[in-house]
Amino acid sequence: MAKTMEEMLAERPGNPAVQEAHMKRMLAEVRAYKLRELREMLAMTQTEVAQVLEVSQKRVSEIERGQVDFTKVDTLRRYADALGGTLRVEVTVGEETFQIA
Repeated sequence: MAKTMEEMLAERPGNPAVQEAHMKRMLAEVRAYKLRELREMLAMTQTEVAQVLEVSQKRVSEIERGQVDFTKVDTLRRYADALGGTLRVEVTVGEETFQIA
């Protein structure tokens, strides 16, 4: 007899820390994919964006895959500028959100 979802979760509840890390990674990838879509809508290649940013094409690819943890804010700002946009950096503490860049 097949188990219900509730029975399976009771046997293997999962690790909340791993689940949260996975969720953060997925959200970063989704946000980054939007950058790629915008770049493609503007008919720009990663190489063209890299030349404007003065970084490697590989670095542009990493940014578009959500690997931005060690990316300088200036690089992200220049990426947005290269696409004709602006970068906003916000900090949220409790219910308050502050734009810092």
